[in-house]
Amino acid sequence: MSYPICETAPFRADVVGSYLRPDQLKNARNLHRQGLLDDAGLKQVEDECIRDLIAQQIKHGLRGITDGEFRRSWWHLDFMWGLGGIKRVQTKQGFHFVGLDTRAETAALEGKLSGKNHPFVEHFKFVKQFESNGYGLQARQTVPAPAQTLSNLLKVRNSGEDLGNWRDYYATEEDLAEALGAVYREVFADLYAAGCHSIQIDDCSWPALCDPDLVAKNQLDVKRLAELYLLANNACLKDKPKDLAICTHICRGNYRSHYFSKGSYDQVANVVFAHENVDGFYLEYDDERSGSFEALQQIPHDKRVVLGIVTSKRPELEDLKALEARVRQAAQYFPLENLCVSPQCGFASTEEGNELTAEQQWAKVDLVVELARRIWG
Repeated sequence: MSYPICETAPFRADVVGSYLRPDQLKNARNLHRQGLLDDAGLKQVEDECIRDLIAQQIKHGLRGITDGEFRRSWWHLDFMWGLGGIKRVQTKQGFHFVGLDTRAETAALEGKLSGKNHPFVEHFKFVKQFESNGYGLQARQTVPAPAQTLSNLLKVRNSGEDLGNWRDYYATEEDLAEALGAVYREVFADLYAAGCHSIQIDDCSWPALCDPDLVAKNQLDVKRLAELYLLANNACLKDKPKDLAICTHICRGNYRSHYFSKGSYDQVANVVFAHENVDGFYLEYDDERSGSFEALQQIPHDKRVVLGIVTSKRPELEDLKALEARVRQAAQYFPLENLCVSPQCGFASTEEGNELTAEQQWAKVDLVVELARRIWG
């Protein structure tokens, strides 16, 4: 049986977006923080490292190319800080992951939101130029989902710290969700004008609603939050161009090889899988925290699903035959011709990176590419 070629992301062999930062880049960022390297000097190092990274992505058989999030410290906060009306704030404690806490900073509202002149647009333009370096390459831009930004702003409101109050600017949670969708559309329009045809919205908000411990500890109203998250995400997708593919990565957290939440997608599948108007889903299925593939039945068959069955958290390589068997198992619930494979998350959602080497990272990528060839040819 032959399968259609994926002309746009998601591709049969894909990645979520971030890569381990090389020492050269880490050193430059440390010097920049200390005031020993100016903005221009940092950008020069970033440009050089991103060029090398894209060459590696092409060498290892990937068609979707990214900047590896090399210009960011965080997968999500840097984008939020780039929006008008959002400020960077220090907190008493970081985000709590299983086993450790992150650095202590977040984003808070300081005015009406705006998506004008977002720095990520210039970041994308740099990657776009490399599409001509190989057949069928596509530059992709990753951003945190509107639901993720909404979740962060609501947490600031309820944190007990004096970090600002979104109710000073928006009357209701629905108003805030709609406003976020609108400013994301501003950014997406600028990205599209710059030649972007592939955007990935990364989202840890949904899995938090699937974790019974987090729900109980934080007294989360799962039904209410699911309604708000869906409202925010679908608001950013309104009237998007047909040739702009916007997919989502639904993530259980990734910080120095530690995770944030656990639990199957079953608790929210009837909302997000069935009704979020994205073109595809990048889903984590790398270990027992992920649950079964049954929730895939909720996804309309005209979308693509990327199975994140190779872990980016640990260096050990999975068995190729076992991975193929898992894809075949997933195909019992979703059409094989619309499935793809990838690592379950990025290799460095923050600049610290996961606990594996660059060589081990690329071995994981090679495994994904070989798995896709084995299944789809």
